[in-house]
Amino acid sequence: MNRKDLQNLTDIRLKDAQALFLAKQFSGAYYLAGYALECAFKACIAKQYKRYEFPDRKIVNDSWTHDLRKLASIAKLDEIRDERAKQDDIFRKNWDVSILWSEESRYRTADRSSCKTLIDAIMEEHHGLIPWIKALW
Repeated sequence: MNRKDLQNLTDIRLKDAQALFLAKQFSGAYYLAGYALECAFKACIAKQYKRYEFPDRKIVNDSWTHDLRKLASIAKLDEIRDERAKQDDIFRKNWDVSILWSEESRYRTADRSSCKTLIDAIMEEHHGLIPWIKALW
């Protein structure tokens, strides 16, 4: 899997989440929306490596996580995110909403409101996390 694959998966998972949301399958939509964000962070991590470069083992091992905070840190986005959050309260709130997601959500149910809140937080055109990440990947 390479950076382009992860970028494509980001878009696919977002479309899947939107389709499930429209079908009122909120738990599945919530789950896949979070995975879209995970793929986006992993695309940023992949960008750090050049073709034929041997990657740092610790970074590779640490990247095999679903923890969005850790992935943002490994992707070296913490400082940029914090600066953006200082200037944009909506972006900061969207970050706060997004990091509540975990892979454990597959074992929980999500209602329409929590699902819409997450999807909006990651997809909102001017303050969402995915558009922000796409500008960096």
